[in-house]
Amino acid sequence: MDTDDPVGQGLVASLARPGGNLTGISNMFKEVAGKQLEILKEIVPRAGKIGVLAHRDYVQQATKVWEPAAASLGVSLLPVGVGTAEDLPRRFDEMTAAGVDGYFVSAQPRTDAMRDAIAELALRLHLPGVAQQRRYADAGVLLSYGASLSAGHQREAYFVDRILKGAKPADLPVEQPTTFELVINLKTAKALGLTIPPLILVRADELIE
Repeated sequence: MDTDDPVGQGLVASLARPGGNLTGISNMFKEVAGKQLEILKEIVPRAGKIGVLAHRDYVQQATKVWEPAAASLGVSLLPVGVGTAEDLPRRFDEMTAAGVDGYFVSAQPRTDAMRDAIAELALRLHLPGVAQQRRYADAGVLLSYGASLSAGHQREAYFVDRILKGAKPADLPVEQPTTFELVINLKTAKALGLTIPPLILVRADELIE
């Protein structure tokens, strides 16, 4: 199990004592959303409206994840639901027409498949973006910040090992990620005409040049 709010979604009774047949790692999307927006604002201080790009079946949920952070920083959000890659040009036109200053792309299997096209369109329209996972920064999105997938996979192996040795999922606490990574695509920053603040550069775990 890899989800944001396993208790709130009714998947487990509690993080410490899951009960039932599920356990695993929470991805803490809500917790990192504030940091994602803070970093984007440090790079683009003028940003007052951010598009939330997600699959249309998930866009309202993704927007809710960002709402507390956006409210605290005085940023408004524009939900932008996309169904297929063919929808992307229209959705980006909607964002630019609405005057967004940047966008957040929610990492899901269906948006993962579109990440190259998302990065290309955003660059063409000069929109800085932030994502949860580094594969988006690798594709050309300006930056990613979130739980380390490699560290998460190592912990998943731990759960598999324990269960194969007889442990019950109900007795294995749901873990919170402890390793987070900030990846900045400097090629994209240059193409967008953005200067990354020195303090952000120092904090980055990886710079794509």
